[in-house]
Amino acid sequence: MQVFAAVALVSLASGQDTGEHIVGTGAVSLMAWEKYKIEPHDNWWLNFVRASRLRIDQLRNQYGPSAEITWLVYGPGYKRRQAQEKENIFSVIDSVRKKYGVNLIYFQTADQFCDYLNHGKDRSRYKIASFDYFGHSNRACFMFDYSNEIGSASKTWLHVSELKQKLRRGIFARNAQVQSWGCYTGQEMSSGWREATGAKMIGADCKTQYMTNELPVLVSPTGKWVTGS
Repeated sequence: MQVFAAVALVSLASGQDTGEHIVGTGAVSLMAWEKYKIEPHDNWWLNFVRASRLRIDQLRNQYGPSAEITWLVYGPGYKRRQAQEKENIFSVIDSVRKKYGVNLIYFQTADQFCDYLNHGKDRSRYKIASFDYFGHSNRACFMFDYSNEIGSASKTWLHVSELKQKLRRGIFARNAQVQSWGCYTGQEMSSGWREATGAKMIGADCKTQYMTNELPVLVSPTGKWVTGS
């Protein structure tokens, strides 16, 4: 069963299929867990949302007003984070939807996330033209809720060992631009993604740092963006 909370839809100009651009956004940590650490994660709740907005802005500028852009956001994590914030998180997220005219979809599980990639459109004729992931990760896993529901761990994840089972080959366009902006995914996740889907995924072989007005950068001076073997 497909379960999606679609907030808005963008129509295609002239009904022409040009491919879908997807941005996936994981949730930030909670200070309830992170405040005890020497280097706490996510003091700023906008870490991943801000980076996603910057990428969405690039996509809109590059592909134009009629391009189909879908934004997948892990909703439960932001609902939990809302309790510690003084501003309306979902209002800020929705303002991005309005500004750029994107399809905003809140997902609750990794299966829903994968189900949209597989079946959100008829992938036999409407491929994924680009995919970007902003969120917590390690070398083998997207962690949509790292240190959000339980401290320093995740209960909602997509592991490299699950990719062949949960993602279909052929859903990405030829030469689709795919990138994980999280930490360490270039070490293993990139290779697993290509094996599962046929699409090359760029990932960092080191830790990444989320910035205010630019996309995430590599922390290590010897770090690289790689596609895996």
